[in-house]
Amino acid sequence: MAQLPVLTKELVKRLEQAETAFWTSRIEAIGSREGNPMGVHTARFGHTSAVCTEEMPWPLFNTVRGLGPEDVGELGTILRFYAKYGRSCTFELTPGKADKSVAFALARQGFYQESFHAYMYGLPEPIAPVLPPHIRIEPVTSADRFDLYAELHCVGTGMDVSAKRHFIDNNIVLLNRPDWHLYMGYVNDQPAGVSMMHIDGDIASFTLAATLPQHRSRGLHTAMLQVRMHEAAKRGCRLAAAQAAFGSVSQHNMERAGMRLAYTRAVWSALGE
Repeated sequence: MAQLPVLTKELVKRLEQAETAFWTSRIEAIGSREGNPMGVHTARFGHTSAVCTEEMPWPLFNTVRGLGPEDVGELGTILRFYAKYGRSCTFELTPGKADKSVAFALARQGFYQESFHAYMYGLPEPIAPVLPPHIRIEPVTSADRFDLYAELHCVGTGMDVSAKRHFIDNNIVLLNRPDWHLYMGYVNDQPAGVSMMHIDGDIASFTLAATLPQHRSRGLHTAMLQVRMHEAAKRGCRLAAAQAAFGSVSQHNMERAGMRLAYTRAVWSALGE
């Protein structure tokens, strides 16, 4: 029986790379829309990656990742990059990269640690899961199902359903990318949730899972995890990774599915934001 590898600095670095890869891929997909209507801009500052989105003020779309001591001197340049487009930013720091010099530099610029996020890792499962009889998971491969997919995502994440068109425009491009895989979950044959998987080399990243409130605590989130772990194995992945709010129900479900905490990511925001 395969065993989950011990967490080493080298493994943490590879997990961080996979996380950055799916984040960058999604943002670049949004930026690839004709005319770049969302105003997506990406930049590299040494080993640090930054994305800025003029038309989307949310932190996910205006984030700096990978900042370490070797790039602290670029901090002023990074902040000017965002100021140029009228956006503030958040910094997502990981223990494999950041140290006290990074925290000190951010604090001097008026940033503070706002929250933690859990990053999990586990083994893909070569044996297909046996799902509860009331649950079904299907891949989403055609655009004609994306309207429903978007509605499930919006309602499941607490967004207003009026944001559905916005989600469709910015994410339907993922259907045409071979490294992205989308899934829809059903409870008693009723559409109940969605999830995604991104593959970077030999690591599958699970992301953007959402379940309708009335269908939570019925095993759908766990089933979508199990299905994606099997799909990752079928595609030759060596590891699976996922993220969740620290200590959340989602993290508990990941642990029950055999995943283990790799690290907690610290989110730093500007004072007053």
